Amino acid sequence: MAQYHITLNDELLHGLFTRDEGLAKLLEQVLNQILEAQVEEQLGARRYERTEERKGYRNGSYPRQLTTRVGR
Repeated sequence: MAQYHITLNDELLHGLFTRDEGLAKLLEQVLNQILEAQVEEQLGARRYERTEERKGYRNGSYPRQLTTRVGR
């Protein structure tokens, strides 16, 4: 199983304890970072990186909304 290192900024952590939407923002950041790491792992290269080991290509992305019990 892969290990993921999640990076959070001070504003996000402060919002987690002071605003109602803090948990939703935290969940958004964590999910986006996990999805990005999974894509890099599958392709064998980072975004815009050209390597001989690359296994495929990115087809692009567009914003989507995920509805959870902590918000959108």
